[in-house]
Amino acid sequence: MPSPTTNALRVEPTAKRVRAVYAGDTVADSTDVKLVWEKPYYPTYYFPATDVDLDAIPGRLVREHREVPGHVRLRWGEMDAWFEEDEEVFVHAKDPYKRIDILRSSRHVRVEVDGVTIADSRQPTLLFETGLPVRYYLPKTDVRMDLLVPTDTETRCPYKGTASYYAVEVDGSRHDDLVWWYPTTVHESARIAGLVCFYNEKVDLYVDEVLQGRPDSPFA
Repeated sequence: MPSPTTNALRVEPTAKRVRAVYAGDTVADSTDVKLVWEKPYYPTYYFPATDVDLDAIPGRLVREHREVPGHVRLRWGEMDAWFEEDEEVFVHAKDPYKRIDILRSSRHVRVEVDGVTIADSRQPTLLFETGLPVRYYLPKTDVRMDLLVPTDTETRCPYKGTASYYAVEVDGSRHDDLVWWYPTTVHESARIAGLVCFYNEKVDLYVDEVLQGRPDSPFA
């Protein structure tokens, strides 16, 4: 529920112990952290100021918020590492309302680009993530890897890991970053490690021979 503040800033407590490491030292360590949704997509940690070694951190890395009195935020990318309990957290704080389910399936999934079949699989792994389209992860043995070209693009996700990308080259046309995969994943998403996935926003994707609509998403 939104926090009862004048602009409905969403503020919630978390029961997790959260720590931040800077210059090799733990500079914040608290079991009384608040999650604050300053952006709609994920929360930020706000520590009680008394649980932060403010003398060990440059002032430019610390922010206060008038609606979270007595608490401070540390600039994520400037820290060496972040931990929830004893598990390292990457990219940004995890949203307790975001869930990922990864299910093996025998549905028939086929992917076309410019009318050419790039993938055809009856052993997909389906990833359901709150607020995003279903993603169909496919074994490389079911994909025309000869039409895929590695790119330098990488993205990071706190729920899955660091993704690498491929372009698709068909009949002289190149489509950059249509495909991604995770060489390794965080433990909760281990089932998709090594599988490839196509942006269903940008390809023709058939499930059980039914063409799927291209979803409207931040990646469209």
